[in-house]
Amino acid sequence: MRTGLTGTQPDLSVLIISFNTLALTRECLSSVYAESAGLLAEVIVVDNASRDGSADMIAAEFPDVVLVRSNVNLGFGNANNVAMERAHGRYWLLLNTDAFFHAGSLRRALDHMEQNPRCGVGGGMQVGRDGVPQPASHAFHSVWNDAAVLTGLAHKFPRSPWFARLDRTHADLSVPAEVDWLTGAFLIVRPQTVAEIGMFHRDFFLYYEEVDLCRRAKAAGWQVCYWPDVVVTHLGGESSRTVKTEEFSAVSAQVTLWRMRSTFLYYRKHHGDGALIQRWMETALYTAGVWRNRLSRSAARKLRAGEFQKLLRLLRQAWVETDGGRVSPSQPW
Repeated sequence: MRTGLTGTQPDLSVLIISFNTLALTRECLSSVYAESAGLLAEVIVVDNASRDGSADMIAAEFPDVVLVRSNVNLGFGNANNVAMERAHGRYWLLLNTDAFFHAGSLRRALDHMEQNPRCGVGGGMQVGRDGVPQPASHAFHSVWNDAAVLTGLAHKFPRSPWFARLDRTHADLSVPAEVDWLTGAFLIVRPQTVAEIGMFHRDFFLYYEEVDLCRRAKAAGWQVCYWPDVVVTHLGGESSRTVKTEEFSAVSAQVTLWRMRSTFLYYRKHHGDGALIQRWMETALYTAGVWRNRLSRSAARKLRAGEFQKLLRLLRQAWVETDGGRVSPSQPW
């Protein structure tokens, strides 16, 4: 990879957000340098106030990286905005620190963008270390799509076009497709698209940032493209998204609260009073879960009833803190 050439526009700007993932960040950067050999590229890393020495490691081991040390955790979207403001490439690649290229994937992503000038945002197939595909291309959120996930119907009927629409598990992942939105672990973005629609919306500290960006891109006439020949290993994995398997440590409760806040912000922005319908739907599901499990004699089921009660409390808290999706709480969340 050639870097630092004054007066020459890079082919690619690789934008990475680092947050307490020192070993993964090292592996990710090594993957980037290996796959971008021969390209004129720049790598920009925004470190979100990591406490594990990530920033110092980057500075010492990858001196060509443009390193931005943030004093606070900016979240995903806002940190990428900082990186975009410094990017000069013909294309911008947003990459998680836990995502690694398969051989040739980066070149193929660039070729696809070159061949389709109406593609504003692109992404590929994401697999785990075991090679199993993960949901990476999606349909837009709706009350129905979200209800299918929260009730577990999408997981139970993964081939159903009715229940499995959100994660497109019913689709043939070997076929390229124009989709609604792509998971933010790997996104290649056309700078002209961002210039037209704006960067990530600052209200979303975590979750729904890429959904909102892709929605605005499509509304402006740009395509969002999924390419199966562009493959990255993503260690985030296919986390369980059903109520039935959610655990409630302090960390998971915090993450659930963040998801709920962003859900209301997204629905209010794009569906208006649909935010209230979304709240009613989740409230009904969690209330049903409380009573279905509370009436059981099983100790495990009674414990599950308590988890549903926690979900109800978090839902009410998120609704109040966002004023029904109208206001983003002070950041960092």
